[in-house]
Amino acid sequence: MRQLESIEEFNKLKNSQPVIFMFTAGWCPDCRVIDPIMPEVEKKFGNYTFVSVDRDKFIDLCIELDIYGIPSFLAFGEGKELGRFVSRDRKTQEEIESFITELAL
Repeated sequence: MRQLESIEEFNKLKNSQPVIFMFTAGWCPDCRVIDPIMPEVEKKFGNYTFVSVDRDKFIDLCIELDIYGIPSFLAFGEGKELGRFVSRDRKTQEEIESFITELAL
């Protein structure tokens, strides 16, 4: 999964293509639990670009987007928010895939 490098990149991605941002942090144990399943999720949902957002590096963006728990997912298509799976709870592969399946592209 590619890493977000800048706020400019975030804005460009969210406005140009279907994208799912995964908000995470290196110190987050629940984030590490889902890391191994994410390549399979990405493969199943190839119509989305998946981007990892380091919560500590982009704390102002997290505040702006009301992302207060991690791991969390935020989906955009053509500049519009399609959905959010935001909480501090551990997420299963089934829950993540269900969230993505229910998005309206």
